[in-house]
Order: sequence, then structure tokens, then C-alpha cells
Amino acid sequence: MELSWLMKLRIAVAAVIGVVLVGIVCWPWQSPPDPFGSLVFKEIGTSGAVTLLVMAFLAGLFSYFVCWPYGREIGILAVPFGLCLWAVKAGTTGGLIQLNPAFTQRSEILAAMRWEPLFWLLVIGCGYAGVVSGQAIVSRLRKKQNSEKTDLKPANFVYMIISVLLSVVIVIFCLKIFAQDVGVQNNSLETVSVQPALGQNIFAILLSFGIAAFAIKMLFNLNYVWPMVSCVLVTAYAVGIYMNDKVLETFANNFPAVFFPNVIVSILPVQIVTFGAIGSIAGYWMAIRYDYWRKHEL
Repeated sequence: MELSWLMKLRIAVAAVIGVVLVGIVCWPWQSPPDPFGSLVFKEIGTSGAVTLLVMAFLAGLFSYFVCWPYGREIGILAVPFGLCLWAVKAGTTGGLIQLNPAFTQRSEILAAMRWEPLFWLLVIGCGYAGVVSGQAIVSRLRKKQNSEKTDLKPANFVYMIISVLLSVVIVIFCLKIFAQDVGVQNNSLETVSVQPALGQNIFAILLSFGIAAFAIKMLFNLNYVWPMVSCVLVTAYAVGIYMNDKVLETFANNFPAVFFPNVIVSILPVQIVTFGAIGSIAGYWMAIRYDYWRKHEL
């Protein structure tokens, strides 16, 4: 079950469309005003957010047609690949804390970051909406009615909720293992972690969400959406630990900006959602490939 060169070409084209429309065209409007700053939602503004959502929709729409007849499977990759450029240029949480070192400043930043993944998931969702719109256009042009009905039984919803919660547990466990740097002991805290390098974070996020999506597919036969959704709870959990007044005051008074009580909070929301989405999609398809190999090639 090897990918053909044509399929690889379709994936590459979808990535290029996302990089151009989302990563290159939108970045000059959304880049942090401070060259040493980091990309957070509050710096984007309303007009920038609307522009990004529209471009994400167009990226998904164009990718569907360019990658047809596999546009639905491949087009979803366009926006995450485009956001990769943002995630790499976004800076670091440590850099953001360096510019806002005071206790109250840190508290405000973390409060804003806690639910920021919802916005980045919305961006990826707009890309998916573009893919679905392309599919609807093709269906109308071919004059075929889609008679399939979604059968969402109560058990399906239970599995979805379990999948999200299980993904949170797997991702948090794996990130603590794979996203590591130097750690020091502290009397009032268990362990203090130094912010890992960007490459280490990317590797850890891709692998962690890939493992989660693989497990969800094998256990519940659900797709990559639910591990993606878990991004929100993963960030909320990590920031919730750091936002404790006692912990926050300890770090503000005793540690440099690159030290954190948990490595997960050192990852910017745009980074965890972007690479988490790619890792989830990759893990899902790896599970399908493994299942095929187990049934037909073993």
C-alpha cells in the first residue's frame, strides 16, 4: 500500500497552495509588531483574523479541485501546511515572557493563550469547509444527489467524547517524554523545565498527536478530527498549571523567562494546533495503512 508518485504530487501541490495563500500572503498582515515578539491571537486583530479565515477557506477550496478526485482526503492538509510557516516564525513563549516579565503581565498573557487554540482550530476548520464546499460544487455539476445520511447514535457521541479525552491523556503523556530539555529541581516545585528548541517541539507534537490519532482509529474507528479537538484541552491544562498564583509568582521572582513548570506551556498555541493537526492526519492514515498491512500482507 505505497503512495504513487501522482498521489505524492497531489499532496505537494496542496501544501504549496496552503503555504502561498495562508503562509505567505497573510503573514505580512499578521506578523508580530515587535520583531522579537511572538505570535498570539490578540496581536492579529479583527481584520487580520477575517482575512486569514477567508484565505483558509480558499486554500481548502482550491486544493480540493487541484487534488480531485482525492480532494476531500488531501485538501484538508493545505491550511495546516500553510500555518507551518507561521508556527516556525511565531517565536517562543519564552520570548513573549521576556517582553512581559512582571507577574500581572504574565497572568494576562497566559489568560489570553489558554483558549487561543480555538481560533487556530477555526482557521483549519475554514479550510475543511472549503474542501466540503468544493465537494458540493462537484456533486451538483455531476447532478448526483448525496443520499448518505450521517448515523449519529448516542454511542457515536460517547465514543467521540472518549476519543477527545483519551487523546488529551496520550498527548500530554507523550509531550512530557518527547519535548524535553534541561530540568532543574526546586524546593517548592517538583521540576522546572527549560523551554525546548523549536525543532524538538515540532518533533514532539507531530509524534504525540500521531500516536493519539493512531490509537483512536484503531480503538474506535474514528478519524483525525477528535485528536485535533484535544489541542484545546491540552493547552488549557498546561496553562492552568502555570496560572496558579503561587506558581506564577515563584517563576516571576526566581527564574528566567525560558523556565516553565511544564514543557507544554512553553509551546505557543499556533504551534501545537498546526503540528498537532498534521500529526493527527498522519497518524490516522498510518493506522489505515497498518490495518491494511495486517489483513493483506502479514
